[in-house]
Amino acid sequence: MTASLLAEWANFYVITGSAAAALTGLTFVVIALSAEAKRVNLTGLRTFVTPTIVHFGAVLALAAFLSMPHQGVLSLSLGFGAAGLAGVIYVAAIAMGIARIAGDYVPVHEDWIWNAVLPGIVYGALLATAFLVWRRPEASLYGVAAVSELLMFIGIHNAWDVAVWNSVRKQGDSK
Repeated sequence: MTASLLAEWANFYVITGSAAAALTGLTFVVIALSAEAKRVNLTGLRTFVTPTIVHFGAVLALAAFLSMPHQGVLSLSLGFGAAGLAGVIYVAAIAMGIARIAGDYVPVHEDWIWNAVLPGIVYGALLATAFLVWRRPEASLYGVAAVSELLMFIGIHNAWDVAVWNSVRKQGDSK
């Protein structure tokens, strides 16, 4: 029954995986352009840009994982659990990084919400899906789809936030 359920999601994961891969590539272009302009702050890069790549990578990995043949409830549960737990731990590390930021930038509430709170909730939901898949496989697949979309939107927001901040910072520095 799980294989037939996953087959119905094939197009969704082709689209989300492709979008995540493209967004990852675009983020690398922005990083390269920032480096060329000598505007790269390594602490900021690790704290705010790297998680965006990780979120896009998680969407791509979920798409690939769910496109693999012969998935069963056990493999789905283990995969969702591992990815969810890794995400929660990673977001905790990011939150500690945000708390340690020093220098000319002071994190605001929006930084905490979009870089720690929302991703933590999303990865926590993926971890919960590892248990839900045993009782409600169809509902859990909708949960994983929501996780994928939310991680992509969080990544898009955060990439946009960094790009705008970098643009405004350049203009202010050139005066």
